[in-house]
Amino acid sequence: MIWLWLGFVGFVLAMLALDLGVFHRHAHVVSVREALAWSAVWVTLGLAFTVFVYFGYEHHWLGLGAGVDAADGLVNDGRAAAVKYVTGYVVEKSLSVDNVFVIAMIFSFFAVPALYQHRVLFWGVLGALLMRGVMIAVGASLIARFHWVLYLFGAFLVLTGLKMLLMKPGATDLGRNPAVRLARRLFPVTTRFHGEHFVVRAGSAESHESVVPGAPVEDDEAVERARPGALMLTPLALALVMVETADLVFAVDSIPAIFAITADPFLVFTSNVFAILGLRSLYFALAGLIETFTYLKTALAVVLVMVGGKMLAVDWLKAMLGASFNFYVLAAVLLVLGAGVAASLLAGRRGARSAAA
Repeated sequence: MIWLWLGFVGFVLAMLALDLGVFHRHAHVVSVREALAWSAVWVTLGLAFTVFVYFGYEHHWLGLGAGVDAADGLVNDGRAAAVKYVTGYVVEKSLSVDNVFVIAMIFSFFAVPALYQHRVLFWGVLGALLMRGVMIAVGASLIARFHWVLYLFGAFLVLTGLKMLLMKPGATDLGRNPAVRLARRLFPVTTRFHGEHFVVRAGSAESHESVVPGAPVEDDEAVERARPGALMLTPLALALVMVETADLVFAVDSIPAIFAITADPFLVFTSNVFAILGLRSLYFALAGLIETFTYLKTALAVVLVMVGGKMLAVDWLKAMLGASFNFYVLAAVLLVLGAGVAASLLAGRRGARSAAA
């Protein structure tokens, strides 16, 4: 089994190295067309992996599907594992769309040039993979020892979804975020960008490109106090800190969501990884269309309530719908997300007509 995990992690690292080392070796502004092409690549890889999941669990390659899935008490054969993987992938992918909204707000607040946004997202995704790997390992261990943890996860998802439905959007001052304030307290921070560098030395001759809006005056004083040659963070580093912090917050929702579908560690990890790998291209593809999907956040909240409810009522659903009830869960998730997108597009058209009138 260890070889299976090593092989998958090696594949992911190779894809990331190919992405940054070959295709995005030089900083450039990612166009919508390029982002859509890369999104298609990552989605194709994610869905194609379903074939491996099916045959791997059907024939028990390297011990796959040998144990009982704690999420529903069933042994995963090829069909069941494939349905759970696709469901987990769709849920995690849809939740990552919500992350796009926050990333756009972070880049806007720190005025990150479009030229360097891909670099921030690359290292942000790498950090997210490490964090989620640790959280999945801890979650799987807890569920294996204490099955009742699943019900806590389910209740948490229902409450989170209801909170999203009732919460009113409002402006957020990222400059007062605890993570940003801690970084500024521990390290001197420049008020200007230094190319694509996250860290520079005081007194370096790097060209200054732009001042960060809202940067506190004490930043200039910190720069003056820093001794020559001392390491200093750039605003690009602060943006990376916020991206990592945001993903940690979203992982608190997404990890319980995938455990509501399956407690198989391999299915949980692989569906999460493939969903996160396409986050960068998804951002560049949707960043300019964020305002269009006005009802997508509502759809995501409904999905969280549904998935959490499924976790709480798994025994009842299994008795009512049979062993294939996860297939109905997948259909319901796709229906809700599709309805959210359709309602958003319809509302956008009506708004456009009203504005024209």
